[in-house]
Amino acid sequence: MNVWFHKQNKLIQVLLLLIPVVNWIVEILVRWSSFAKKGGLLRLIVCIIVTIPSGVVIGWLDAIWTLIFNKLILE
Repeated sequence: MNVWFHKQNKLIQVLLLLIPVVNWIVEILVRWSSFAKKGGLLRLIVCIIVTIPSGVVIGWLDAIWTLIFNKLILE
């Protein structure tokens, strides 16, 4: 899922991260697949934080971050 998300156009990435429930699902899938591939304590902590329902707000922050830097926060 991580590779699929990064292959998408920047507009598609931002739109996926702006839609309220979709952004939470995309965040969970991309973050956990990134953790499964690369590991690391910081990634695990971010994955756990994103998994709780307040992860929707982090999704909106990630939409802005993706628009500016072309990657997710702390990825």
